[in-house]
Amino acid sequence: MPKDQKPRRPKAETPKGFRDYFGAEVTERGAMLARIAEVYRHYGFDALETSAVETVEALGKFLPDVDRPNEGVFAWQEEDRDWLALRYDLTAPLARVYAQHRAQLPTPYRRYAMGPVWRNEKPGPGRYRQFYQCDADTVGTPTVAADAEICRMLCDALETLGIARRDYVVRINNRKVLNGVMEAAGVLDPADPDRFMHERGIVLRAIDKLDRLGTEGVRALLGEGRKDESGDYTKGARLSEEQAQVVLGFVEARGATGAETLRNLTDLCGQTQTGAVGIGELTQMAELLEAGAYGTDRILLDPATVRGLGYYTGPVFEAELTFEILGEDGKPRQFGSVAGGGRYDDLVKRFTGEAVPATGVSIGVDRLLAALRAKGQVAHEEPGPVVVTVMDRDRMADTFAIVADLRNAGIRAEAYLGNPKSFGAQMKYADRRRAPFAIIEGSDEKARGVVQVKDLVAGAQAAQTASLEEWKDRPAQQEVTRADLVAHLQRLLAK
Repeated sequence: MPKDQKPRRPKAETPKGFRDYFGAEVTERGAMLARIAEVYRHYGFDALETSAVETVEALGKFLPDVDRPNEGVFAWQEEDRDWLALRYDLTAPLARVYAQHRAQLPTPYRRYAMGPVWRNEKPGPGRYRQFYQCDADTVGTPTVAADAEICRMLCDALETLGIARRDYVVRINNRKVLNGVMEAAGVLDPADPDRFMHERGIVLRAIDKLDRLGTEGVRALLGEGRKDESGDYTKGARLSEEQAQVVLGFVEARGATGAETLRNLTDLCGQTQTGAVGIGELTQMAELLEAGAYGTDRILLDPATVRGLGYYTGPVFEAELTFEILGEDGKPRQFGSVAGGGRYDDLVKRFTGEAVPATGVSIGVDRLLAALRAKGQVAHEEPGPVVVTVMDRDRMADTFAIVADLRNAGIRAEAYLGNPKSFGAQMKYADRRRAPFAIIEGSDEKARGVVQVKDLVAGAQAAQTASLEEWKDRPAQQEVTRADLVAHLQRLLAK
């Protein structure tokens, strides 16, 4: 390297699609997940933690983002030619774990898992390549009682976090009912499942866009096709008007009561074998939920719930928060979906060759945390620790003794460990740490057996708004005896 050429330093920046999480965000998420985990344990689910890395073969089906490297996963090849990848969800590792350890695991196996997942997708506003998931699954039982249990547990988790009834709803649907509808519409042949596969794919994608496009937009995609506002044209399934009406009748089948919804679905596809099985499963789930007092104020049968129907094989459920927030355009809107799940009976079969029934739910951790902030259930900014200042470097032991007393009493506290020469720098540090109080014990205070308690919150507020009388009622700095310090702080913090 030439002498006059400086070494190139790395640029300190996060990669695109990733972000850093600081203090309050981390502790808020941890506290929320701990409360959810407590509900899951209460239902008898066990925790499971798997490696962030799986073999590509074990992960199986990649994500649909085929224009990205490795079809949406972060993957690399080892020296022995095996391909490894970061997990893109928590379900694929569960399938591998169950297949690998099924001889030692109970059946059914009920587990919950929480942790980061990675997707090699094109990043965008609010769309990250690493994010947290929170899953609960039951593997090894075909009964829809397991699906009903998941829905009940999801309701309890939301309410434990402070989401009140009427502020959320869990909507239930069933893929088998949709298969019966498509059979009734003439786009599914039970004797030849591959026939009409292209048309069914368009139908699934079309009804998945019901919320965004509305009934007429979906009708266009079921027919010849649709041109969007940008002028792009999407080819449709080319169903006849009669066929399209059968499909639309499915997503519009919700009645005033669950019984009326089931009657509407029976009229649509009850004559098909698959449709009748799906309606029977919905009926059984409704009965089980009602028996546990999980009625329509919390859980609804809703055929318009179509997200995930292309992936699941039976019951499908989605938790939606119904309270309003202000959107980016300043207009009120419902918060929307925070969790989804359903039955997937084919995932473990790749490993064992045998069909293993499974059902589960996944909570969108970041979205749910944003909802709790919107409802005021978590603090936007957590207060920092009490900062004990250092007036004399030679008396650091006295400072540590104060900190120990505070911590032993359950008060979050720290000693200032920077250069103690500048008291102003110590106060600036305490302010940056969002400390509610600073403790000062100089040599004079030490000799008299007292400390100064500086109320940093009250001081900042008083400097801006307090009258002289208010300032006198609650001075920003008080002198208390060293023996009374802990009790004094406990009283202040309790306020």
